Amino acid sequence: MDGELREPASRPGYGRHIMLSALLLCAACAPLPEPEPITASCTATDGDTIRCGDERIRLLGIDAPEKLGSCRKGRVCAPGDPVASTQSLRAAMEKGPLWIIRIGRDRYGRTLALVRAGKIDLSCHQLATGNAIYKPKWDNQKAVARTCPDVVRR
Repeated sequence: MDGELREPASRPGYGRHIMLSALLLCAACAPLPEPEPITASCTATDGDTIRCGDERIRLLGIDAPEKLGSCRKGRVCAPGDPVASTQSLRAAMEKGPLWIIRIGRDRYGRTLALVRAGKIDLSCHQLATGNAIYKPKWDNQKAVARTCPDVVRR
């Protein structure tokens, strides 16, 4: 043995698989950007989307109930009351100044983001109050899971 790492002969490509897995895990552990203040006037469009000026913002990692008739055919939509979910988000948005951490864009051009009202993360609030469900595959960088792990694990 010369100290060199070698792939087991019975598992070609094993080393590359381990390396790729480690890189993916590191992406989920990377620090999130610093939040920026939102200066535009904002309104809740529904239980998981807000509009601030011209920017449409989709809260990261959650799915809230759709407005009546909005759940497209073949999609399994989040259960619950869409009106109550929207009202919950509106009330939470009034808890303090709004801050945003932009993570990316979705296929509809909306900003994907973590948004805080004061110290309250809005995705976590919607989950904690039962007004949305957690969607791990929509949680880029596992940002929501890292922000409110106790709520996500319920």
